[in-house]
Amino acid sequence: MRNYDPYKRTILFFASIINIVMMTAVFAYGWYHYYADTMYVFSFYRRGHYVVLALYGVMLLFFSNMYGSLRIGQYRRIEVLLSQYLSLLVTNVLFYFIISLLAFGFVKPWVMLLVMAGEMIVSSLFNVIIIHLYNRIFQPWKLLLIYGERSAVDLIYKVETRRDKYAIYDAINIEEGMELIIDKIDDFQAVIIGDISAVERNDLLKYCYAHHKRAYVVPKLSDLILMGSDRIHVFDTPFLLSKGYALSFDERFLKRMLDLCIAIPLTIIALPFMLLTALAVKLSDGGPVLYRQVRCTQNDREFQILKFRSMVVGAEKDGVAKLASENDERVTKVGRFIRATRLDELPQLFNILRGDMSFVGPRPERPEIIEQYTVEMPEFRFRTRVKAGLTGYAQVYGKYNTTPYDKLKLDLFYIENYTLWQDVKLLLMTMKTMLKREATQGIDEGTTTAWKEREDADVFDTRRVLAEISEKEEDEWHE
Repeated sequence: MRNYDPYKRTILFFASIINIVMMTAVFAYGWYHYYADTMYVFSFYRRGHYVVLALYGVMLLFFSNMYGSLRIGQYRRIEVLLSQYLSLLVTNVLFYFIISLLAFGFVKPWVMLLVMAGEMIVSSLFNVIIIHLYNRIFQPWKLLLIYGERSAVDLIYKVETRRDKYAIYDAINIEEGMELIIDKIDDFQAVIIGDISAVERNDLLKYCYAHHKRAYVVPKLSDLILMGSDRIHVFDTPFLLSKGYALSFDERFLKRMLDLCIAIPLTIIALPFMLLTALAVKLSDGGPVLYRQVRCTQNDREFQILKFRSMVVGAEKDGVAKLASENDERVTKVGRFIRATRLDELPQLFNILRGDMSFVGPRPERPEIIEQYTVEMPEFRFRTRVKAGLTGYAQVYGKYNTTPYDKLKLDLFYIENYTLWQDVKLLLMTMKTMLKREATQGIDEGTTTAWKEREDADVFDTRRVLAEISEKEEDEWHE
């Protein structure tokens, strides 16, 4: 089979440009037939129209790239479509206000609504066609999984959710020897190098690099730390410098300024919603409106996080810290609504104003839960090297029930690759995350933390699980 992978970026680039041009053309119809005549001070000539349309196209390209609607092949079909709708919504809302400013008054929004409806129809048809052609041209990678002492079952299930992009055909334990593994690698297009020792991983990675084999590597914590290192040279010797601290003074200062610039106006805007939410919580069962809980922020400093109460009074009367589980009976009817809409998080704006939290950062954990995690994973305290956040990298790219080890990796990736622009991007991406159900999905029933202790890990044989999945998919294909 011919390998079209070197042409993938070029194909997707032109597909993205065509998509943006088509959306801009739909907007142009509404602009020329209605909005262009509403300008108050001056008339738009040819170049003026071109500037407006170009600005619209650039804004749409920015938000499409931000929310991932251009990442065909990386995201699932439904996620690409939802990302496209979200980017169209944000772009059209912002551009409506731009047009209103140019017209010196609010213009009729129904034209913009019709424009957005037309764009959604056109983009849906275009994306369905492009995704279909993409899947025909770029077949799933035939993968070999190389794993070590730890069970690779969870990793297999995660990869299998994207069977359209990755297909694990076989798995082999590193203990079977490098010679046998290398013979197997030659029969596959790519490999997944799981949690194995650094020495063996380096040998495998070098072999794949030398023989033009694609390698997906599960990073270790040391790899994530090195991602944030400085590249320097001492004469002819390259160095990777890990400085040992998270953020510099200027980074902390700019991060705080960003928090205040967003939190002050947002608190004013959110006050009516806070009052309505407080009234709903109070009327539901007569209990207290706010829920206060001790959490840890930067350098393990404890503070009281504020939330609207979403559980029954005395939900933890036994004194044992428990995360919310799926269909948790402790959550009230009003609580389910404010959790789903994130209204319960609004009081944390006051935590941000006080400096206990930032808008973006690792989610604050309870001291007792941190103690539990650090017994098995001492590196978990690395998350507290920066201020805790309302949202963060782990919240955008993970789930509520993501394991502590995976949360640590995501948060450490954020800390070691911090930029002010990354904070802005994560804030914008949070809007998309709020639409995902799995972002608020609880942990398993009866679990006190998100720690997954697989007592049956030894029972699960990695190859057997892989065979069961393959057999199930083959049956579904025949059906």
